[in-house]
Amino acid sequence: MQTELIQVQQWLQTARQQLAQHVPADEARIEAQLLLMHVLNVSRAWLIAHATDHIEPTQLSVVAHLLQRRLQGEPVAYLLGKREFFGLTLKVTTDTLIPRPDSETLVEAALQKICAGMRILDLGTGTGAIALAIAKHAPTCQVVAVDVSAPALAVAQENAHSLQLPHVQCLHSHWFDALPTSTFDLIVSNPPYIEHNDPHLQQGDLRFEPFSALASGEDGLTAIRQIISQSTAHLNLGGWLLLEHGYNQAQAVQQLLQAHGFTDVETRHDLGNQPRVTLGKRSAAEPV
Repeated sequence: MQTELIQVQQWLQTARQQLAQHVPADEARIEAQLLLMHVLNVSRAWLIAHATDHIEPTQLSVVAHLLQRRLQGEPVAYLLGKREFFGLTLKVTTDTLIPRPDSETLVEAALQKICAGMRILDLGTGTGAIALAIAKHAPTCQVVAVDVSAPALAVAQENAHSLQLPHVQCLHSHWFDALPTSTFDLIVSNPPYIEHNDPHLQQGDLRFEPFSALASGEDGLTAIRQIISQSTAHLNLGGWLLLEHGYNQAQAVQQLLQAHGFTDVETRHDLGNQPRVTLGKRSAAEPV
């Protein structure tokens, strides 16, 4: 029995129509292209130039399987095993959160505070996205990236190696536990900050991502409280702490920082103009 041959443009049109029932039309178009580019190992320009080429039956079977997984809700990043972040291509697995554009706000804020030769710590590094983006743009700095998840840390180490960023040290640690006496000039973190009972955890991509990296207590602030309370012992005077948080948590995070003696507290907004990153400087004066 002869298998029906399907052209590149035909498959993309059908896939786009199916995906558009679940995601906005623009996203559906991009996702269909990404899946086919991945299986054929080609560029977007190739898809356009070879629109009337036929897809080999074996490749068609593979991409059809990926499409069905996507239609069932599985994130594209997990299907492809990679994600772009701050100009870097990062390996992604189900052991890690998927890096998101919102977190680029954290990197940008950190780079504005960084000087040559600083010691920098990334808490809860996951894929290593934030640590590696900082290290790429601050090559004279020493960057330490920690995560409590050994599988996630292995992904971060692999990303550091593939991106040729040897000045990033990956360390297995629950927050500061493996760094009892270490101090830093700048600490960044994208910790879990979603409320445990938030219904969004049962929707979209979040259903597939590690729960422990997403949720943190009844109000979502458990990890942030712990990081802030412990960070003063690990920040040099004048050092900065930068935290990513939920769109509705900026005021609470500001208050927590101020209560622990941080000064120059401010919040930065993400690309969607949502308050996303709050930072503060360790003052010479400790809180009373």
